[in-house]
Amino acid sequence: MNKISVLVTGVGGSGIGSQILKALRMSSLALDIVGTDTTNKSTGVKDVDHFYEVPLANHAGYLPTILEICVAQNVKIIFPGSEPELMAFNKHRLIFNTAGIIMPINTEEVIDICLDKFKTNIFLSESGFSFPRTCRINKIEEIPSIDYYPVIIKPNTGGSGSNGVMIAQNREELTPFVSFLLNICPDLVVQEYIGNTESEYTVGIITSLEGEFINSIAVHRIIESGLGNKLKIKNVTGRIELGKNLVVSSGISQGTVGKFPHVTKPCEEIAKTIKSKGPLNIQCRLAEGKVFVFEINPRYSGTTSLRAMVGFNEPELMIRKYLLGENIETNFPFPEKTIMRILKEVML
Repeated sequence: MNKISVLVTGVGGSGIGSQILKALRMSSLALDIVGTDTTNKSTGVKDVDHFYEVPLANHAGYLPTILEICVAQNVKIIFPGSEPELMAFNKHRLIFNTAGIIMPINTEEVIDICLDKFKTNIFLSESGFSFPRTCRINKIEEIPSIDYYPVIIKPNTGGSGSNGVMIAQNREELTPFVSFLLNICPDLVVQEYIGNTESEYTVGIITSLEGEFINSIAVHRIIESGLGNKLKIKNVTGRIELGKNLVVSSGISQGTVGKFPHVTKPCEEIAKTIKSKGPLNIQCRLAEGKVFVFEINPRYSGTTSLRAMVGFNEPELMIRKYLLGENIETNFPFPEKTIMRILKEVML
């Protein structure tokens, strides 16, 4: 049986590409996996069948290099493994469509909304979904408009894995934090801190590229300890319902993987309303009996491998549907399991 040639970009570290790669390695399909990264000092070097070092996604030579690799390796399908690469493929998807290469990514419209946190907030507001109060900040003089605390400050675009994120519990903390971050990123959002450390979920909604719902899954995240948190500070607001500590989760998700219909059902409605086609990942907290959405990622998730471990293998589903022509069962069952993560050393 001939192997199916698959390209996964950004295969190093603990990013999305490495998650997709892990999921594909769990597949029973005969795959020939091509991997790329911007450095050969990448943990993905040993996990792929063919490795290529490529320029950064915003470099003029990036897409021509990827296309050359696809031709050389007879690649049939591409899975972007980072947001910068997703943006590059999104803008130039016609090049690869013309070459007969499948890219199971979401639509231009969904990607445009979801990679901008304030646009996401506007969508949620206009569609009637619950979300934390959010304010866009471009200059220090706009801080007085914020009258809710504690808050999370983060870049409006980018900032995957909770990079560039801070927590402020009052105006005195917010002012220097915003001043500092504006020097790094001129476009910020200040978002109300909702719920506690036991209320956070990462939800995956997978639909076909035609927009037909396939299935949903959630990870009830464990973020208080270990690799699960990016930032943790003592709660001094006096609001005991927020918990002992205020915590921002990291890009390394762990916890209990399951259906959790009280969380996934509202997220399915969000995917339907935004007209998602392909992978969609929703970050939310369950508070006051409602699902409050604070981010929507139009891509595969940092929990892709965890999902695959319970039989919810999204990259494999796309290969089966679009390369092998198989019918995919809607709402297929999978077990509920708790999965924790550790560091792993790789000698290159």
